[in-house]
Amino acid sequence: MRIGELSRRTGVRAHQLRYYEAQGLLEADRGANGYREYDDAAVLRVKQIRHLLGAGLSSEDIAYLLPCAAGEAPELLGCPELLTAMRTRLRRLDDQMERLARSRDALAGFIGAAERTGGDGGPAFACVEPLPA
Repeated sequence: MRIGELSRRTGVRAHQLRYYEAQGLLEADRGANGYREYDDAAVLRVKQIRHLLGAGLSSEDIAYLLPCAAGEAPELLGCPELLTAMRTRLRRLDDQMERLARSRDALAGFIGAAERTGGDGGPAFACVEPLPA
């Protein structure tokens, strides 16, 4: 099938499919006319990629995990190396979440302090440029 049909069958835009191919996540053969040709297994592969992207994984992580993916959801078939890599990724995500929580708490504290000291936008704040939303 060509890229347009794969796009229709998966709901993923053609430019995203080309990106997946460039990242090594999806393979396509080239016909004599130069068009990309995908086999039926590409539909499942794209659905797996979308699920893994939805879980917040990077293209690099997904390229590593895809050989162990089974089914549409997908279920990952465990192996020691895969489990080690996923645990490392989970620890990194936990660390990022802790840093974000600290940043959020600090920002909430700044807002609270500003509100307690007349943060109504009056003369005390006339010299401050508004932050972009």
